[in-house]
Amino acid sequence: MRKMKKPSIDMREITEFLNQMLVEKPLYPLVIPLLFVLWSIEKWVFNLSNWVPLAVAVWATIQYGSHRQRIVVQDLNKKWKQLILQTSHTTPLEHCEWLNKLLIEVWPNFISPKLSLKFSSIVEKRLKHRKPKLIEKIELLEFSLGSCPPILGMHGAQWLTAGEQRFIRMGCDWDTSNISIMLLAKLAMGSTRIVVNNVHVKGDLLLSPILDGKAILYSFVSTPEVRIGVAFGSGGSQSLPATEVPGVSSWLVKLCNDSLNKTMVEPRRRCLYLPAVDLRKKAVGGVIHVTVVTAGSLSRNSFKRRSRINDDGSVVVADNHNDTMGKDFHTFVEVELEDLTRRTLEVAGPNPTWDSTFNMVLHDDAGVLKFNLYECCSDSLNYDYLATCEIKLRYCDDDSTVFWAVGPDSSVIAKHAEFCGKEVEMVVPFEGINSAKLKVKLTLKEWQYSDGLHSLSGLQLSSRGSSLHGSISNFQPRTGRKIYVTVVEGKDLLEKEKSAKSYVKLQYGKTIQRTRGAANSHPAWNQKFEFEEISDGEYLKIKCYNEDMFGDENIGGARVNLEGLIDGVVRDVWVPLEKVNKGEVRLEIEMVTINDYNQGPMASQGGLIELVLIEGRDLVAADIRGTSDPYVRVQYGNLKRRTKVMYKTLTPQWHQTFEFPDDGSLLALHVKDHNALLPTSSIGDCIVEYQRLPPNEMSDKWIPLQGVKRGEIHVQVTRKVPQLQKKVSDSEPPSSRGQKISTQMKQTMMKIRSLIEDENFEEASMILSELESLHDVEQECIVQLETEQMLLLNKINELGQEIINTSPRRP
Repeated sequence: MRKMKKPSIDMREITEFLNQMLVEKPLYPLVIPLLFVLWSIEKWVFNLSNWVPLAVAVWATIQYGSHRQRIVVQDLNKKWKQLILQTSHTTPLEHCEWLNKLLIEVWPNFISPKLSLKFSSIVEKRLKHRKPKLIEKIELLEFSLGSCPPILGMHGAQWLTAGEQRFIRMGCDWDTSNISIMLLAKLAMGSTRIVVNNVHVKGDLLLSPILDGKAILYSFVSTPEVRIGVAFGSGGSQSLPATEVPGVSSWLVKLCNDSLNKTMVEPRRRCLYLPAVDLRKKAVGGVIHVTVVTAGSLSRNSFKRRSRINDDGSVVVADNHNDTMGKDFHTFVEVELEDLTRRTLEVAGPNPTWDSTFNMVLHDDAGVLKFNLYECCSDSLNYDYLATCEIKLRYCDDDSTVFWAVGPDSSVIAKHAEFCGKEVEMVVPFEGINSAKLKVKLTLKEWQYSDGLHSLSGLQLSSRGSSLHGSISNFQPRTGRKIYVTVVEGKDLLEKEKSAKSYVKLQYGKTIQRTRGAANSHPAWNQKFEFEEISDGEYLKIKCYNEDMFGDENIGGARVNLEGLIDGVVRDVWVPLEKVNKGEVRLEIEMVTINDYNQGPMASQGGLIELVLIEGRDLVAADIRGTSDPYVRVQYGNLKRRTKVMYKTLTPQWHQTFEFPDDGSLLALHVKDHNALLPTSSIGDCIVEYQRLPPNEMSDKWIPLQGVKRGEIHVQVTRKVPQLQKKVSDSEPPSSRGQKISTQMKQTMMKIRSLIEDENFEEASMILSELESLHDVEQECIVQLETEQMLLLNKINELGQEIINTSPRRP
């Protein structure tokens, strides 16, 4: 057997290992001596096994004490940081990479669509009112902010404190080419598409929580840097070459800067409400009552520079150096909400009390109330602008309303009305003058909501653009519903003369209606008008006029939002007039859906429309002598009839009856002035609405004439349904009546020939009008015979069908 060699021990490797262990674990060499010492004590002195639990308990107590001490220190440090955060005016900059990472994730599918929808409505309104002279009409075709979010807090974010209000300040840098904004501009030489392909906005944002964290105000510290890249498209509706239109890019930049300065550059702030409940409603308007209560600490010395507005409209800026307070210091406040303005009375003294309440109307879910303070001059012709303050309000998704304003030293004043009808009181300083303050009371009476149809159509930007700016075509889609507007009365209207009459003109889409004239400043009209609803959120426009022989004077107008009307529910509302200092008009508005029965299927049942033209009143004088020779031309579909001529009168009496087969056609009345030699002239038109009439019930009404200043027609209209009534036959059959009329027409022709031979043209023209009336009666008899023939045939068909249905079937 081979002998195995013993392994040799390398002392050099052992030495290197021990040295390395001493370097890495310097305490390990002490373990062996410690164990030797413990073994010696255990063997010759006393037993250590009894002391081990005591040592462990002492060690655990020491460790627990040190742990509690660390917790106390951490809690004190946390409280100290919170105290520093609450009491310090500023905090150190903190980086926001996590926030930008979160924005990248949620921006494309959540934030960008919501902001695109919100900002698109703002852009549409700005484009409507602020377009360059080179562009005749501009329409927003597409608006999307894309998938690239802004970068927030690139250099960090920090807390700031101003008084009791806290802000977060952070930088905002949004430089993106991933957007889709397209405009259609109509110019004198054609149309072109404007494409915004790049936007760069850079500035510092301020975020401020208010109302215990229920809402956040946001704004820019100063006007941000804005750059917009514009391209010009081609194809489609493009009729100009794809070249740059001069000044469009600079105009868009100016429009953007102006919009930001007016809405969200300090001290003007926008509000983001964070409701606990979202009721999914869309507010489209509201009614607010504004009470200007009092002002305090007014002094001429507080207003260093004043703008004087003369009676000719010129503005003069003057300095106040030696002005002192006196008894002649009279002031008033002008309240402004969009185009609606109201003013208080003039009150003297440094602490005037007005207690003036105004009814104001909102046309959106948010608005800005401006309170302009003026001083009345001693000459009572001019007044000086002193200062202004603003209160903003907006609808919240939980049916509440938030009001906010700039307080002293750029702080925030915010109020919350949890429900409509709750009164909110605010004391707001005038801008730049903290000593002078205005006290107002605000009550949001009601919010008007859009119904489901309008809410769904409002999501489509292309469909809404035509309603705001006017589409290239004049097509306005109908919904099949009727809107009935009753102009009830007015109050506090402007009067040029006490004897002057005022009237109201209504315009909805292309349809224009007007009331008759009524005297005094509180006129009562009580006239009802009918319109077909237009689907694209069309406003009802009203204008008030004072009649004048040299031209009617406009005494105010207003817009009424008709969205959200409920079928069969009458909305009674006082509408304040815009662009004047006073005046309101009361309207009763009702929405009705026309069902199949009311849309006129009576033609299949053989029904008749009976129209009785009774009289007219207050007609326009078409002749030089101040009278007219009125007659009425009746048009029903392709059928035409006419009344006899009533000579030299403005209050004619016709009392003529006409019948037409009920096929749903338009029934129009054209009032004419008869002329023997010259062409006839129109003195008014009107439409007789009969579709909603109950069967076999007569409607008696006065209809105002359109296209003229005054005039009304008294008519009676009935929808006759033979299946629901026993038709009362005439005392004389239509065939015999027709024979008599033919005989009368022959005799009349002979009279006309004799008068022409005698050159008596005036009497011949009068008899000629009678001949025309006889001809119309003859046509009426023919129509009645045709109708009776149709009724007879329908009855025969019904009897035949009944015999077939009731006859026994063969097996």
